[in-house]
Amino acid sequence: MARKLILAAVLTAALTSGAPILAQAQPATTAAPAAEWDSVLAGLDQSFAQWAEQAHAPGVVWGVVHQGRLVHVGVYGVRDFDARRPVDADSLFRIASMSKAFTALAVLKLRDEGRLSLDAPAEDYVPELRGLAYPTADSPKIRVRDLLNHTAGFVEDNPWGDRQQVMSEAELTALLRQGVPFAHVPGTRYEYSNLGYALLGRIITNVSGRPYKDYIEAEIMHSLGMASSGYDIFESDNARRAIGYRWENDAHQREPDLIHGTFGAMGGVQTSANDYARWIAFLLSAWPPRDGPETGPVRRSTVREMAQGLNFASPRSRQRPDGTPCPGSSAYGMGLFAIQDCELGAYLAHSGGYPGYGSYMLVVPDRDLGLFAFSSRTYNAPVQPLTEAALTLVRSGLAPVRDEPPTEMLAAAYADAQAVWRAGDILAVEDRLAMNVLLDRSAENWRTMLSGLRDQAGACDLGSAVRPAGRMTGLFTWSCERGVINGRVNLAPTTPVTLQAITLRFTPNTPGS
Repeated sequence: MARKLILAAVLTAALTSGAPILAQAQPATTAAPAAEWDSVLAGLDQSFAQWAEQAHAPGVVWGVVHQGRLVHVGVYGVRDFDARRPVDADSLFRIASMSKAFTALAVLKLRDEGRLSLDAPAEDYVPELRGLAYPTADSPKIRVRDLLNHTAGFVEDNPWGDRQQVMSEAELTALLRQGVPFAHVPGTRYEYSNLGYALLGRIITNVSGRPYKDYIEAEIMHSLGMASSGYDIFESDNARRAIGYRWENDAHQREPDLIHGTFGAMGGVQTSANDYARWIAFLLSAWPPRDGPETGPVRRSTVREMAQGLNFASPRSRQRPDGTPCPGSSAYGMGLFAIQDCELGAYLAHSGGYPGYGSYMLVVPDRDLGLFAFSSRTYNAPVQPLTEAALTLVRSGLAPVRDEPPTEMLAAAYADAQAVWRAGDILAVEDRLAMNVLLDRSAENWRTMLSGLRDQAGACDLGSAVRPAGRMTGLFTWSCERGVINGRVNLAPTTPVTLQAITLRFTPNTPGS
């Protein structure tokens, strides 16, 4: 029998409303007025509600994190059809493979503590792996790093792996002792493996001396204030749980509740929107690299390491979920996909699919923006609406690229470029030039080039700021009487720092401009 879903009230917290700070926010561009956020978010809520209804999702929750705050939560439907309790920001959903990021970070934390090495053979920490029959005589052994990056050589195992949640530690040991076949030589190719992340859970257990569940909950989740998150759903408040369903034969069928087991390391986390927003804010707080004290359970540089891929990906024409071509590239890092998008720029993402659940998250570090969504229908990952929501926020100007101030040495290099232009002579900063500059172009030819550009451009306004393209490279634009000067300064790898290049290009105004 068809069941009418309830559209619950949308919970909106504008940037200026005093929403709780979830992580130490970093300086960013001035926030847009609350009214602008409200208008855009109302449209996103409508889109999500339409998607949820069309996807036959019993319950959905989605959230937006910006500048360290949970600025918006939207909800749809019910937690369960029997009691018909509506979904809210504290409803508990299983997030499936989005759990892998917690496992990966726990492994990296143990590495930071000197308790394991990513480049050591995994069999050093899981002795049962010593009996594996590798595919060739010259196969390298599986490293811990290979498990993190899905390059261990195991076959893609989503249909099988998703049903192994209940596997006990003894059963995993027996599976390994029977032998695991290889799809590829380790370290030569990416192929997604849930078994690989189950093995990482075993590594966490063996190295930490605690079940991986206890280690991750205590050392990461609870440290971030994620008090309602964990792996064993039977330890949680049943009234808060979003019950998982499948859509089959034009009706919702309840999925069985899967008990906690060894494969929970690949997909067993249960969390709420309010809790998960703390995780998103923590990930974003790792950018940009900076001085200052560490405030999280794992250091910032380690979080950024999760974006390092090892799957031999190369740039290619990607397609967005709606089929739109988007040149870019992707690689699997450590628990997160690292993606370069033609519009969003660099972002990290992961989906989750599981009996009774589907989920998706993405974070755009340069924009201090994160989004996530959970659904209580089998394999119903809301990839398309969440990606469209991120694009809408970017296109609306509500999540601009974070301003990056130039380093002192880059600001000095830009001042040198301005001095050279004003003087019409490269020797105006002779004492700061790298040894290559006057070998690449003589001082006389510099004067000739600068004179020609000044005649073409006319008077120029040199007051614009330099735009960092790194700590030692900067771009700038000068508006001139008859066109525009686009420039670049590069510093040399010397101490003291010297100027290795100034590049200037004039573009004349078009007629009538």
